[in-house]
Amino acid sequence: MATAVPVVEEVEDYSFLPIIHDVIKCMDKDSPDVHQELNKLKTKIQEAREQISGMPGIDMSPALQENKLQTLREQVQTKNQLLQKYKSLCMFDIPKPS
Repeated sequence: MATAVPVVEEVEDYSFLPIIHDVIKCMDKDSPDVHQELNKLKTKIQEAREQISGMPGIDMSPALQENKLQTLREQVQTKNQLLQKYKSLCMFDIPKPS
């Protein structure tokens, strides 16, 4: 059984475009700040690499990932079928709000 991965609700800005835009602006103006902006971009790329390497299943081969995905899809399909079967067997008459 797989362990549950906690969902962390963080508002993160994963876009590289603003930083790239700042780098281009500095380059256009021949600003000395271009090195600072490039360092920001490098830091952002390194953070993204670290997050990707920490993702569950990233160490598996593409074939294993595909196999795991197919297994999960089959499990969802089976669970949905069981839910539908349970709902059809349910003899309760749920009163509707007036």
